[in-house]
Amino acid sequence: MTVLRLARSELKRLTGGLLPRLTILALAMVPLLYGAVYLYANWDPYGKLNQIDAALVVQDSGATSADGTRLEAGRKVAESLVDGHVFNWQTVPDPAEADQGVRSGKYAFALKIPKDFSANLVSPGSFDAASQAMLNVTTNDANNYLLGTIVDKLTTAVHSTVATEVGEETANRLLTGFGTIHSRMLKAADGAGQLADGAATLHDGTVTLHQGTGELRNGAAELHDGQLQLRDGAATLGAGAGQLSTGLARLTDKTATLPADTQRLADGAAQVAAGNAALNTAVQGLAGQLAASEQAAGQARRGLVVASNARLVAAGVITPVQAEAILADVDAHPAPATSTGSAATLKTAAVQVRQLADGSAAVSAGAAGLAGAAPALSAAVGQASAGADQLAAGASALAAGQQNALDGAGRLAGGAQQLDDGAAQLESGAAAASAGARNLADELAKGAGEIPNPDDAQKGSLTKVMADPVSVSNVSQATAGSYGAGLAPFFLPLALWIGIFMLVQAMRPVTQRALASNAPSWKIAAGGWLPFLAVSAVQASLLTLVVDVGLGLDPAHPVLMWFLMLAAAMAFSAIIQGVVALLGTPGKLVVLILLVLQLVSSGGTFPWQTTPEPLHVVHRLLPMGHVVSGMRHLIYGADLATIVPTMLGLVGYTLLGLAMSTLAARKRKYWTLKSLKPEIAV
Repeated sequence: MTVLRLARSELKRLTGGLLPRLTILALAMVPLLYGAVYLYANWDPYGKLNQIDAALVVQDSGATSADGTRLEAGRKVAESLVDGHVFNWQTVPDPAEADQGVRSGKYAFALKIPKDFSANLVSPGSFDAASQAMLNVTTNDANNYLLGTIVDKLTTAVHSTVATEVGEETANRLLTGFGTIHSRMLKAADGAGQLADGAATLHDGTVTLHQGTGELRNGAAELHDGQLQLRDGAATLGAGAGQLSTGLARLTDKTATLPADTQRLADGAAQVAAGNAALNTAVQGLAGQLAASEQAAGQARRGLVVASNARLVAAGVITPVQAEAILADVDAHPAPATSTGSAATLKTAAVQVRQLADGSAAVSAGAAGLAGAAPALSAAVGQASAGADQLAAGASALAAGQQNALDGAGRLAGGAQQLDDGAAQLESGAAAASAGARNLADELAKGAGEIPNPDDAQKGSLTKVMADPVSVSNVSQATAGSYGAGLAPFFLPLALWIGIFMLVQAMRPVTQRALASNAPSWKIAAGGWLPFLAVSAVQASLLTLVVDVGLGLDPAHPVLMWFLMLAAAMAFSAIIQGVVALLGTPGKLVVLILLVLQLVSSGGTFPWQTTPEPLHVVHRLLPMGHVVSGMRHLIYGADLATIVPTMLGLVGYTLLGLAMSTLAARKRKYWTLKSLKPEIAV
């Protein structure tokens, strides 16, 4: 009996009536019921989120930033959410009402934007009042567990969008501030340059000042020396003024009677002049008489001269020496002894008397002038004495003031020395200040050059970078078009395993007729497997067609995907048929256990590397994980280098299944009591 005859005989049995045919058709539809329907139901769940009612509460009252810009972030976020139509947003005025709606199931969740949302967004402008802006989300896992994860992603996206927007605004202000700082630094550099120039001028001025203070110090020293000399002169002046005052006081005392004395002298001189005039007249009239009385006249003359001299001396007009000279002169010219001689002598005497009369008149006139001037002289002497007293007092005051001036000159000299020392220090400090100001100007100029001064284009670019410094460039080598496409590589092999597993409920792994024949065990095994392969190939083809065409999977390599599905059907059917043939009814439980193990270790949803370590071994040993990986490569258009090893591996799993089926055929050729009466009927 050939392998094909054995297979044909089993298929003929399965299709011998309407009900068996319907059974085979139903079994062929099992993968569709599990795989295609599940994928259909979950093909694009994210595209239907707009059918979920969600409460949106906007309490944000807005805020005004430091530069006067009005921010209505809460309203913008709400408008963005509503316009996005991700969920069916229902605006609710009261947070309590929204929470109650979530609690009752009216709303799937609630997103609440608090009153201080915008205020907190602009709060970083004040370092001591910065606060984070919060988005309050209320969920209820009783509504849906995965919905919480979806909402978390939504709020994360909203958070990132708002943070980026606010960050761009903040970064723009910061960059604008840099421009302002740059311009202010340039102004500061200019000011520092002017300061440096002023400091240099100040240094030059301090040099001049130092020179001037040096001259002032020298002049103060000379002034002090001059004040010393002036003090000594003032002392001498005071002493002389005192002596002058004393002498003038004595002179005042001595000249107190001068007016009266000079008046008397004037009167006496007048009398002398009158007497001399009378004498002259008498002499002229009595020239003859003189001759007779020569002796008497001579004596009279001498007596008269003596008397006159006495009065003149007494009046202070002439001195005694002058009086004696006059008398001596009279004695030297005696009168002649004869009348002729007497007359001549008298004539001569008359001339002399005339001269004496003239002199007496002159003396009288001088005495009268002296008498007239004596009061004025006395008054002038008094005034001179008073002035001398004042001069003495002034000289004393001058001496005292000069001492004060000397002390002041000493202090001035000391202050001038200190001023000169200070000017020297000021000159040194001005030099340092000039150097420092110049260095400050240079450093400010350098600093201004290092401070960025971006233009509008640069600010726009830098703002985006600063607000969102990390930009993820997603280069996807293979992309699933939808959520269903992402699950297809896992659910197609899983549905195929379940469909083939259902075949053992209606198909016999090894027929009794084949076991009763003399056919080799491997033929019996192959003949029992081929019906499983035929139906599983139909299952794989039908499932692939419906998913590709009906659901629109649109794989990158549809033919290779179909071949991989056929290879998976070949390997799965060989393993399931071999396990059930070898173990009988308990083998069905083993197949179910293998299904569970592959379900959790194949990496259909989460990467298989995230499973516990023992499941890593299961992933490597069982075929479904390799099929899932190969399906991803073929559906998404990834590298095909792994497809050939996967195909070869499935061939190996097929041979393993056939080996188990051959072993089962060999064992079951020998009838035992257990074979006749099994513990669990197949």
